[in-house]
Amino acid sequence: MISRLSELLVGARAAGARIAVAGAADEVVLRAVKDAVEAEIAEFALYGDREEVHRLLDEIDLREGFEIIHASGADQAVQSAVASVADGSSALLMKGNVKTGQLMSVYLEERFGLKTGFTMNLVSVFEIPTIDRLLVVSDAGMVPAPTLEQKVHSIINSIKVSKALDQEETRVAIIAAVETVSAKMIATTDAAVISKMADREQVKGALIDGPLALDNAISVDAAKQKGIESPVAGKADVLIMPDIEAGNVFYKAMVFLSGAEVASTIIGGRVPIILTSRADSEKARLYSIALNVLLAKEKAHENTGD
Repeated sequence: MISRLSELLVGARAAGARIAVAGAADEVVLRAVKDAVEAEIAEFALYGDREEVHRLLDEIDLREGFEIIHASGADQAVQSAVASVADGSSALLMKGNVKTGQLMSVYLEERFGLKTGFTMNLVSVFEIPTIDRLLVVSDAGMVPAPTLEQKVHSIINSIKVSKALDQEETRVAIIAAVETVSAKMIATTDAAVISKMADREQVKGALIDGPLALDNAISVDAAKQKGIESPVAGKADVLIMPDIEAGNVFYKAMVFLSGAEVASTIIGGRVPIILTSRADSEKARLYSIALNVLLAKEKAHENTGD
């Protein structure tokens, strides 16, 4: 089981993934590329203005581990990068200096066949100094007000991330403000319904319980004080947030207030997407690349039946 984000690098080195970067003419993006090449976790197809990409690569002193594919503008860079993952030339897609909406709209075009019918979620993995395990959290940036079905998809997507971390028995907590069910709080009723769905094996692959408040989801002592008896309470590996506000606030609180390290993926399509923020640390960008390489490796094993 992977218990530290730095351990992602070890597993990713054996995968040999090729990553398509849409809009590679960006110094921050190329520094992340350089870190990944030096860590020997991937090679890159860089889609962007050839002259500008070359200039930036010279500035950061990166000489190997990449191929530059010229694109005359952002639209061509996105179209070409997405096409390369659709035809299998690249295993992963990474957002460069292009708009997220532009990248996602092209990714979801029917002609590329990358949609799966599942919701696309931003799933993040946190290494928090005060917690003895990695926490998988969804969703801080993709689905504003998830429906019950979208929350089920979020759980399934998060379980896939947990599986890539080699977690033996994933425990999923569906988070709400309180741990009791109230008809006035849709987060609690959705959680209760999904928990019953899990009891009847409509959602598989993990132990699932909710509603749980954040404290009694991650703290055994807090769960005991509330008298909650559950195999998930106090031991959750996965937290499903009720909406994007809760997820986003949790994400930023962990990173900027608690000193957590984080790795993220956009998952739910046929190929994972690496999307990092300019506010992310260098470690976060590198860990995100490594996490997505492991996800691509896991997907390849599923396709081959290994």
